[in-house]
Amino acid sequence: MQADSPGHDNRSLNAEWIEITNTTRHSVNLDGWTLKDEDGHRYRFNHVRLEGRSTIRIHIGEGRDTRTDLFQDRRDYVWGNHSDTATLRDDRGRVIDTESWGGRRHHHNHR
Repeated sequence: MQADSPGHDNRSLNAEWIEITNTTRHSVNLDGWTLKDEDGHRYRFNHVRLEGRSTIRIHIGEGRDTRTDLFQDRRDYVWGNHSDTATLRDDRGRVIDTESWGGRRHHHNHR
């Protein structure tokens, strides 16, 4: 999983995304799986199948879902730029993957 938000954030919400890659040869049914950040924002997958050896991007902004891109249809930013952790869980609540970023370069304390 990786998170990326190039350039100026307020220009394009859809430039901010989380990428999930299925490294197995078998397709995975993501129905009921969730992606959650440290602040508790949660995105729930609905009728999504990730084919074997394929990648899907979950964008923050609005758009039309395709086989390779999903959109949360949010109007504000979810993933913290300086540091955040995204957690992917399956439909039984088991943690499949976590991805953390930032926190080392920036020493701003927001709390």
